[in-house]
Amino acid sequence: MIKIGITSDHRGYTLKEQIIDKLINKYDITDCGTTSSESVDYPDFAFKLGNLVADKDIDFGIAICGSGIGISIACNKVKKVRCAKVSNKEEAKITRNDNDANIVAFSANTSLKDALEIIDNFINTPFSNETRHQKRIDKITEYEEQ
Repeated sequence: MIKIGITSDHRGYTLKEQIIDKLINKYDITDCGTTSSESVDYPDFAFKLGNLVADKDIDFGIAICGSGIGISIACNKVKKVRCAKVSNKEEAKITRNDNDANIVAFSANTSLKDALEIIDNFINTPFSNETRHQKRIDKITEYEEQ
């Protein structure tokens, strides 16, 4: 079973809980918090999710905050994480195919229907393994290790 981690800040809490409810029987879900709509700092939860992905304890991550931008920036501070903030299912597919992204981030304002479509496209799109894409990912990895 595919292992997915999901996290959010306070603004994304409700959507995170709705997503978990819809996916709990389909995937092995790890809830990385937050646990309420009380104000929190999104980097704390982004780093927790990012470390699980980087350590390969989970296969993919889902990150949600007010805009999706802040949490994606924080996730990308973790080595070996390639988090993409997406707005639709097409972008989710492209970031997996071209960038081999391992965390998808989106806005807390995303509808549950759209969020589930984004997640489905993200998880079910394999990396293309095309040389041109792998070369670019390798450059990112090399830069991280400097």
